[in-house]
Amino acid sequence: MEVTLSDDQEFFRDTTRRFLATECPLTEVRALASSETGFDRDYWRQGAELGWTSLLVPEELGGGSISGSGVVDLTVVADAFGRHVAPGPLLPSNVVAAAVARAGTDEQRRELLEAIVGGATVAAWCGAEYAVGVARPDAPTSAPAGADVVISGSSAPVEAAGQADHLLVTTQCPDGLAQYLVPTSTAGVTATALDGLDLVRRFARVDFDAVVVPASARVGTAATTVADVERQLQVALVMQAAEMVGAAERTFDFTVEWAFDRYSFGRPLASYQELKHRFADMKTWLEASHALAAALAREVQADDPGAAETASVTKAYLGEYLAELMQDCVQIHGGIGLTSDHDIHLFLRRVVADRSLFGTPADHRQRIAAIRAGSAA
Repeated sequence: MEVTLSDDQEFFRDTTRRFLATECPLTEVRALASSETGFDRDYWRQGAELGWTSLLVPEELGGGSISGSGVVDLTVVADAFGRHVAPGPLLPSNVVAAAVARAGTDEQRRELLEAIVGGATVAAWCGAEYAVGVARPDAPTSAPAGADVVISGSSAPVEAAGQADHLLVTTQCPDGLAQYLVPTSTAGVTATALDGLDLVRRFARVDFDAVVVPASARVGTAATTVADVERQLQVALVMQAAEMVGAAERTFDFTVEWAFDRYSFGRPLASYQELKHRFADMKTWLEASHALAAALAREVQADDPGAAETASVTKAYLGEYLAELMQDCVQIHGGIGLTSDHDIHLFLRRVVADRSLFGTPADHRQRIAAIRAGSAA
């Protein structure tokens, strides 16, 4: 991701990559494809011990970053997840942990943060469609009922919802948006598993059938929730961008190696001008993606006012060009690239799934237009 890393960040990167290569090689990824959860809880707790879940939580709340820039440090982990097609609820757990650390009450922080940071609790974010601006008519809503709040509606697809212990639910309420922490054991909450493209990620449709939660479950206030939800989306897109770049770069590297090793008519495939042009295009897309993803991480870390637009520009570009890069790499591999025996489909699945989650490129181009229109007004 970043062109230059500090010594501590390099050590963190190398440690994470070694851990994933040892604990979750691609053979293990294939084995986990048939599991119900897609990841092992012990593996996740070990990752939490390495710092995967603490980077966006301040030290005084039990977290801590490597360099003082937690968002940038988190891209190191997300990049490694892409390179290894790693399992685990990295994105949802970090988004929820950051949201609770930012806007939660002292009681919410005490109940959840230590458990999420330690890897004992998995959390998921429902209602992210409100952040992207693509909410369906049945998206979650909330309404006051005395000292309680009633949540109804549904959200899909929600990563790790079936494995989560707590849900952060973004809802439409009479005064705008409101967010609530809801244990998955609450009466009326149902998570229905969905088919997913990624072999080790699990998604679900979460239905809220008149779910009653105390008003104290609210995260943030009416005045801050819109900004909080936007921040959550930006953090999610930072991790997603880093992961897509990591997966695409590793795929590009082994495809170039394949093209030099594979001979056609007595010459390496890489010696043909047509493929040289394609590799040049792909390298350009990859470097531009690196630059955008790194810039986005820095802007989100700094809470830059332009981060919302940069986030959508980054998602629109990566979603378009890295998906095309992956398809080109499949074609260059020829027939073997179309088989499940080759590992390239594992990376293709990760990138294509990320392309659609938290808004498609088309959704984010619309967001850019809306931001620009608002700036002009």
